[in-house]
Amino acid sequence: MVGGVAFFLFVAGVLTYTVILYNGLVRLRNDNDRAWANIDVLLKQRHDEIPNLVETVKGYMQHEQQTLLAVTQARAASMNAASIGQKATADVMMTGALRGLFAIAENYPQLKANENFLKLQNRISELEERIADRREFFNDDVNTYNTRIGQIPEVFVASFMNLKRRELFRVSDDDRKRVEVNFTQTRQA
Repeated sequence: MVGGVAFFLFVAGVLTYTVILYNGLVRLRNDNDRAWANIDVLLKQRHDEIPNLVETVKGYMQHEQQTLLAVTQARAASMNAASIGQKATADVMMTGALRGLFAIAENYPQLKANENFLKLQNRISELEERIADRREFFNDDVNTYNTRIGQIPEVFVASFMNLKRRELFRVSDDDRKRVEVNFTQTRQA
C-alpha cells in the first residue's frame, strides 16, 4: 500500500514537472514570436515612411537614381519577405540603402535644409534605433529559448513538442566592413 502511494506520488510529481517544463517552453516560444512581432511592427512603420522620403529627395537628387533605386528595391524586398530570415535579410538591405541615401544627402545643402526631409530623416533614424533595441531583445529571447530546448530535461519535452533552434538576428558582413567616406567629389545642387 505504501509502495503504491509512493509510486503514485512519484508519477504525479513527474507529470507535474513535465507540465511545468512544457508550459515554460511554450512561454519562451511565444516570447520569441512576440519579440519578432515587435520588430515587424517597427519595420512596417519604416516601410511606410520610405515612399515619403523618396518623393522628398527625388527633386534634389536627379543624379542619384541608383541610390533611389536601391532604396526602392530594398523596400520591395522587405515588403515581400515572408519568413523571419527573409525579413532579417531584407532589413539589412534596407538599412544599407538608407545609410547610402543619407550619406549622399550630405552633398545637397538645399535638401538638408528641407523641413520635410529633416523630419523624415529624424523619424527613420528614430525607428532605426528602436529596431536595433528590439533586435537585442529578440536575440536575448532566442538565446534563452535555444539554451532551454538544449538542456536536460527540457530537451526531451522540446523534442516531443518538435521545437527547433531559432536563428539569432545577426549583422551582415557588409555591416562589419569599414565605411569609407569620400568628400573629394563635389556636386552642385
